[in-house]
Amino acid sequence: MKDAGIRIRVERDLRSAFAAACQAERKQASDVLREFMEAYVARFQGGQGELFVAQRSEIDAQAAVPRTQQT
Repeated sequence: MKDAGIRIRVERDLRSAFAAACQAERKQASDVLREFMEAYVARFQGGQGELFVAQRSEIDAQAAVPRTQQT
């Protein structure tokens, strides 16, 4: 369950470039940041974070299918 948030301040240009990159890949910015956090944590937890990465990969694969093709 997602029940916590993080607020960060970044330069406007960085945020704009990040948003454009996310849009180009048809990903939500929050999903990209979550993926990064999961991979970063995995490096410090002896690979347990791979569970998160596997789940995220499955979600990404489903998101890549156009909504009209999803059941």
